[in-house]
Amino acid sequence: MNTGNEPPVPAEPTKGAGPHPNDRPRNARGNFIPSQTTAEKAAAAARLKADNPRMTYQQIADAVGYSNKGDAWRAIETCRKAVLQQAGAELIASEAAQLDDLFVAALEVLERDHVMVSHGRIVKDDAGQPLLDDGPKLAAGREMRAIRESYRKLLGIDQPTQVAVSGAVRYEVVGVNPEDLT
Repeated sequence: MNTGNEPPVPAEPTKGAGPHPNDRPRNARGNFIPSQTTAEKAAAAARLKADNPRMTYQQIADAVGYSNKGDAWRAIETCRKAVLQQAGAELIASEAAQLDDLFVAALEVLERDHVMVSHGRIVKDDAGQPLLDDGPKLAAGREMRAIRESYRKLLGIDQPTQVAVSGAVRYEVVGVNPEDLT
């Protein structure tokens, strides 16, 4: 008798049957990772479309070996998206390198000692030693903070702020004595 609480019994594997198509590896988002032959086929379709813009998707499907024009279109779109993602990654890397350079420059200013200058002359204490100016160090610190904010925006680390509003609504009637209402 089956109560429904027993663990499922695995099905017997069918002899001669290959791996199930849905058993292919997936990426972090759950999308299938294309095999080398699938990627090469998609690249061939994209090259055909790039070299022959007037070629129809059905002609590309026939030339490359897709079963229909929709599969050829999806393969070409996948290639377009991959190119855009690569270009976007290169742009982010370039921007990050520029931010790295700015951060290093600000850090050098922060680590240096700066003497206080007034009217073109170095300000000294009673013992004749130059007074140090904290202004450039504070400015470098602010710049470093701004650069780190730019990093967070560039890399998408900052998430949008969510605001939850709750509470009661209070109504006030003007010009009426509350005692008259009872």
